[in-house]
Amino acid sequence: MRNPYDVLGVTKAASEADIKKAYRKLAKEYHPDRNKNDPKAKDRFAEINAAYEILGEADKRKQYDRGEIDADGKPRATGFEGFGGFGGGGGGGRGFDFESMARSGRGGMGGGMGEDIFSHIFGESFRAGGAGPGGRQPSKGEDVSAELVVTLEQIGGEEKLRLNLPTGREVDVMIPRGAVDGQTIRLRGLGHPGGPRSEPGDVLLTIRVQPHARFKVEGADLRVSVEVPLEDAILGGTIRVPTLTGAVEMKMPPMTSSGKTFRLRGKGLPKKDGTRGDLLATTAIVLPEGEDTALADYARGRRAAKAA
Repeated sequence: MRNPYDVLGVTKAASEADIKKAYRKLAKEYHPDRNKNDPKAKDRFAEINAAYEILGEADKRKQYDRGEIDADGKPRATGFEGFGGFGGGGGGGRGFDFESMARSGRGGMGGGMGEDIFSHIFGESFRAGGAGPGGRQPSKGEDVSAELVVTLEQIGGEEKLRLNLPTGREVDVMIPRGAVDGQTIRLRGLGHPGGPRSEPGDVLLTIRVQPHARFKVEGADLRVSVEVPLEDAILGGTIRVPTLTGAVEMKMPPMTSSGKTFRLRGKGLPKKDGTRGDLLATTAIVLPEGEDTALADYARGRRAAKAA
């Protein structure tokens, strides 16, 4: 791989924040989901991740700067210049060809050494296939925070919504049962990518419920005010009550006073257990207008009689 500083377009004096900023910009630009028609984008994306795996970790960056590991994160063999190439006659300075030994499995030292000599010198991390110096696993990708703005109707319908993530991806998100404002859910594996052999981060999605012009939320219950004509309040009758899925009819008994609350079971918001909350409908008596004052006079007469 190329020099990781060149890959990310930063200098050796770049700060940790500068490196992270450069990585995020390039990772977003070359993400395969955004470059489906560019076959080279996938390789460029992998190169960017590999460079950040080196420069994004302070210890690995120092090891690279000291020449202890190469651009792929593999240890550099040092201090073997005097071996002269076993079996080739001593002291000539040809060096010891570890790479050819690893490929051939022989290396002129008798059969079967190949990978074993690397494991002996650099430890079991070499045999493990790139866990990194000291056996450390590559770091997981960074988590991403995002918001999902929903309406009460969408919560009530348990809808699936299309969401544009800060990483540039588009995903379908199912609103969970019992969702409340400020709740955070974790979408695993949809955050920033990690290194070549590490898992991507997650998306921490915060739900924001839009205020409703008619309904007030009380846990899983909803509260609504319903206007009732004076005639229906006095004589009783059937009125229409709004719900999240459309108006329903409700029978109201005679002599219903203003401010009385009726409970419509199962007309609220979904709960985690699969049941639903209730709708609390509170009456608001509407007086007649114009010359139609007979019922109003009747209501005033009853109020006066009760006061007496």
